[in-house]
Amino acid sequence: MAAQRRTTTRDMRRGNRSVLLWTLYFDGPLSRQDLSARTGLSVTTVSTVVGELLGEGVVVEAGAVDSDGGRPRILLRVDPGRRFAVGVDVGETRVRVELYDLAMNERARADHPLESGRHDVGPVVERILAGLREVIAAAAVDRADILGVGVAVSGIVEQAGAGGALVHGQTFDWDAVPLGRLLRSGTAAYPGTDLPLYIENGARTLGQAEMWFGAGRGADHAVIALIGSGVGAAVVANGSFYHGATSSAGEWGHTIVQVGGRRCRCGARGCLEAYVGAEAILDRYHQARRGRPAPGADEESALAALIAGADSSPAARRVLDETCVYLGAGIANLVNLFNPRRIVLGGWAGLMLGDRLLPQIREAVAGPALRHPYERSTVELCRLGPDAVALGAATLPVERFLANGGTA
Repeated sequence: MAAQRRTTTRDMRRGNRSVLLWTLYFDGPLSRQDLSARTGLSVTTVSTVVGELLGEGVVVEAGAVDSDGGRPRILLRVDPGRRFAVGVDVGETRVRVELYDLAMNERARADHPLESGRHDVGPVVERILAGLREVIAAAAVDRADILGVGVAVSGIVEQAGAGGALVHGQTFDWDAVPLGRLLRSGTAAYPGTDLPLYIENGARTLGQAEMWFGAGRGADHAVIALIGSGVGAAVVANGSFYHGATSSAGEWGHTIVQVGGRRCRCGARGCLEAYVGAEAILDRYHQARRGRPAPGADEESALAALIAGADSSPAARRVLDETCVYLGAGIANLVNLFNPRRIVLGGWAGLMLGDRLLPQIREAVAGPALRHPYERSTVELCRLGPDAVALGAATLPVERFLANGGTA
């Protein structure tokens, strides 16, 4: 019975620390009185927990504000330079590794290109490990101060317990790839880089970044859509991400928009990705022109050129108009299925398309969407830019740190 009371007390203490850290992280700097009012914890409890966090260096003082007739109130915040996190974006054309402080300021970055159309597991793992070593060295931070490494990948991520994450990436021909185990085996050969790993789908890490810091903040019901070469989405319901029975929810790019239509990279026909993914847009454009891609041209440059040339090229204009129609239908499906308050369009290709075509995309959504939910939703662009996938990956170890009350 005594052991049970000790466990309950320990859990309550960690819970109080977590509540205060979450509040300071997103709403700080705040005074002790502010923290008590926002969290519902007593002033005594707040003072006790804050004292612990100050002593550990997790929280620091951040100035003072005048109070009504009393002593100035000391402001507190989470120390941004106390801990660090790494985010990895395994994209279509490169592996990007970024190291952040707790305020999510980028401290170092490494980019390693991938051979076009090749995502063999071995080279991907090598590039992640090389990037990890590079950013730790460039930022000159102590490994003990790094909370962990978040890795964003395409496909379905199966959290397989002690064995680590398995990745099912049909478009990459990854079938139950034990990415967590492979990365841990690699880091074991490099002292100082054997860090906790958090592996997640890239659309979901983009979603977490935008929900924490960007266009999704404050929305309890939202969909954050990622459009690059591939297409995916993160669905937020009642403030939490919806994962589904086997964590495959959000494979929006493989919903059907044209029965018997274009062949998708997944092998099926008529998928949304086969019409609005960057690779598919460029392929349709080259078919319309009866031409071939320029040798050596990367997708980002090619799509930018297509969009820029739409005013003078009827073929480019027609392809973009068709893309808006299909994208509008895909977003309307999200509106009708999930009834979100906010649909946020991101990913490097999504941002390129949205910068020029957002009004046209909204118009294309309005037709097939049910009027009542559509009129109560918004369609807008991500605010954090094309690097948000890596940023979101870095939030995964930060999330664990906050949930654990400031312990790694």
